[in-house]
Amino acid sequence: MPSLASLIEDLFDHSPEAYSEEHRRTFQKFKHALNSGEIRAAEPRADSANGWRVNAWVKKGILLGFRMGSIVEMGSYPTAQPFLDKSTYPVKTLHVNDGVRLVPGGSSIRDGSFVARGVVCMPPMFINVGAYVDEGTMVDSHALIGSCAQVGKSCHISAGAQIGGVIEPVGAMPVIIEDHVMVGGNCGVYEGTIVKKRAVLGTGTILNGSTPVYDLVRDTVYAATDDEPLVIPERAIVVPGARQIKHPAAAKWGLSLYAAVIVKYRDAKTDSRVRLEEFLR
Repeated sequence: MPSLASLIEDLFDHSPEAYSEEHRRTFQKFKHALNSGEIRAAEPRADSANGWRVNAWVKKGILLGFRMGSIVEMGSYPTAQPFLDKSTYPVKTLHVNDGVRLVPGGSSIRDGSFVARGVVCMPPMFINVGAYVDEGTMVDSHALIGSCAQVGKSCHISAGAQIGGVIEPVGAMPVIIEDHVMVGGNCGVYEGTIVKKRAVLGTGTILNGSTPVYDLVRDTVYAATDDEPLVIPERAIVVPGARQIKHPAAAKWGLSLYAAVIVKYRDAKTDSRVRLEEFLR
């Protein structure tokens, strides 16, 4: 019997003129596996250089859902704020037994995402399709968890933080936030950046594929390459900074460019400050 992965791959690569009930049952089985965390767009892989592997077939399945769906009215209509979206991706259904704390006030979790027990969602926030949010994490107000982004256990995604998403190209690494990471307010993590365990991103830190990160402690520079994403080391404390532009006009005008800077690594004092966040849960 063909595996779920092979069925999804075949449907993605050979689109029928019309989707049959069997095709839709296959997609529903796929989405159930996404919702339960049984499958995910990327997963830990010890033999990978950065510790993660992209599951391209899962991202194909998510894209397949957009192909199969049609725009429908969801919920009561007309309303003050119409909700019109693909029929294949309604709002995720949650029950009290799921153990997720979803505070009222304009938040939305899209179907086809995994939200583990103990996750706290403060309004308004958004978790997109394909995302994976593990146990004990807090997603604070105005925070975004993008499509296929992977967020580990006991993280704090602070107010206004943006964890970027990516579905296409299907082989592209999504943003990875590993366990016990503190993402400060108004941070932005994009373009497949991997933030390793227990790192802290100070307020306003921006990480992406084109911005190098300067490690003052280890006297080195981290940057994405054509083959590997930007990787922030474990326990690193990253803050926004600036670097001088070596150009005559820049010197004349006193210009500099944004830079992310690792100023230290987490110690007992830093850990005690981060633990204060547990009182918010």
